[in-house]
Amino acid sequence: MFDVTQILNLSVLVPWMLSMVFGLIIGATPGLTATMAVALIVPVTYYMPPLAGLSMVLGVSASAIFAGDIPATYLRIPGTPASAAAVLDSYEMTKRGNSGLALSLDVYCSAIGGMIGVLCLIFIAPILARFALRFTHFQYFWLAVFGLSMSAILCQGNALMGILSATLGVLLSTVGTDLTSGSYRFIYGIMDLADGVSFIPVMIGMFGVSEVLKAVAQPEQLSATAIPGSTKLPPAREVFTVIWRHKLTVLRSAIMGTVVGALPGAGADIASWVSYGAAKKLSKMPGQFGQGCEEGVIAPTSANNAAVGGAWIPALVFGIPGDSITAIVLGAMIMYGLQPGPMIFQARSEMVKGIFAIAFISQILLIPIGFIGIKLFRQILRMPKNVVFVLVLLFSVVGSYSMRNNYWDVGIMLAAGILGFFMDRLNVPQAPLILGLILGNMVENNFRIGMLKSGGDYTWFVNDPICATLIVLIFMTFFSAPIYRLGKKLLIPN
Repeated sequence: MFDVTQILNLSVLVPWMLSMVFGLIIGATPGLTATMAVALIVPVTYYMPPLAGLSMVLGVSASAIFAGDIPATYLRIPGTPASAAAVLDSYEMTKRGNSGLALSLDVYCSAIGGMIGVLCLIFIAPILARFALRFTHFQYFWLAVFGLSMSAILCQGNALMGILSATLGVLLSTVGTDLTSGSYRFIYGIMDLADGVSFIPVMIGMFGVSEVLKAVAQPEQLSATAIPGSTKLPPAREVFTVIWRHKLTVLRSAIMGTVVGALPGAGADIASWVSYGAAKKLSKMPGQFGQGCEEGVIAPTSANNAAVGGAWIPALVFGIPGDSITAIVLGAMIMYGLQPGPMIFQARSEMVKGIFAIAFISQILLIPIGFIGIKLFRQILRMPKNVVFVLVLLFSVVGSYSMRNNYWDVGIMLAAGILGFFMDRLNVPQAPLILGLILGNMVENNFRIGMLKSGGDYTWFVNDPICATLIVLIFMTFFSAPIYRLGKKLLIPN
């Protein structure tokens, strides 16, 4: 039996909580990802005992994933890619003076989703891991296409605009070096584009710089405070009343996040988009999504933290990282003398139980630390908009440059901001473009590798039960609503 006092003493708790505060700072800074936060904290833990070091690593990943929701809610700038889906409704709630409720939902649902993800890790890790290993290039192709089909759901009123926006994102994802042939594509002699268009500067520009441009276009509002309405946090009872009302959304999104997180390479960002799309599709009031809907905040934030727990399933059971964060953590485990794989459950069972305990307690610690981060960030945003937007531009430039230490990414960020500004004026949604940019390479690479493996036989993409299930889900995404309306018209004539 694992002795929990090993991790609940001051020598472990103090660095653990400090690392979570560090994760808040990194996660709330646009462009600085949770992966970066974990990578920066690992060297600090080198000379620490394994459980103390892992508590810092797991703590920083949990807080950084959540912290991305703070600027997403206040400023419409996702702090991390996993928070991009949360922008759609949380910022609208802020515009209506409801930022306190939006962020309270973020904190509690992140913690609840994370706990569900950890419980799934503890009880059904071997089952989900075996399922995840059944995914080959053919299944990943359809999973990515299913993710892209969310663009039809994300767009308010006009699915065609969402599809066009996503298509533009996919086209941008083809810029750079062709991984199959090694040749350059669409770089027009600009070698800075050889590595492709990074979605992080595009995301910062689309959601952040475009908002600054919109504010500049209305100079009479620049003297107002950055956050409209009250920023007061509602009582916990009120927040839990909302969560209880949408309990099925929380549970469904957390389970979907865990399953998607367990698929190697999928990650929290894809999990949040898929969960948001599913929540909208299954909602009784889908028209409210994108207008400041509570479900639109609950679904992605419940999923992204759950995906972190899901990513540990293939990592621990098979030594296969579920995402970039667990890839770094696996390296840290090896540094501590732990070898992930099936034998770790027998050879180092106490250590595995310690990891489970750390992961679960990190979600509990996320609640008080998350509210500290919200209150600190809120003090900054009490300043006038003209001051805050200067800081937004500064952080946008730093965040875009820091990913690859490349000034070209700053130019991409500014260009994306201008494009996002005009897309907003033309009522073309920006979110599907980001989704297309994220998933474009996944679609193309898995399709091409699948075709090479099958010798050009397209039937390999449809003759598997998982592929068939994903195809049905894609079909339902586009056509279930028209079929339902047609059936209702036929069965219940006017």
